[in-house]
Amino acid sequence: MKKFYVIALLLTGFMAPLTMQASNGDEALKSRAATLTRRMSETTKLDEGQYLKVKQLNLRMLSEVAELKARYGGTPALDEQLAQVQMRYEWDLAAILWPRQMAAYTNSKLSATAFNGR
Repeated sequence: MKKFYVIALLLTGFMAPLTMQASNGDEALKSRAATLTRRMSETTKLDEGQYLKVKQLNLRMLSEVAELKARYGGTPALDEQLAQVQMRYEWDLAAILWPRQMAAYTNSKLSATAFNGR
């Protein structure tokens, strides 16, 4: 479960939680999705079409995570819901990336988890 939290933190853009108003929330999510996608592109070497698809996927995932955190707060149901979002994200990402790109993504995720888990 500890690794899940680290992965969730990595996927939310390596940034501090949003403290902006709702009107700026969409722009902040778009910025975070762009940052996350750029970082992923550095390790997985995305082509332009993949970059756009992954950016949309990241935006959707970040929006879902923000919505779930607002809805469930610190309840145990939040963990279940975040796990489902994580599984859908990984499944959708695997459909976009080539196998070697997915392997590079998995390796970067595992190395970041190992580094942050200590």
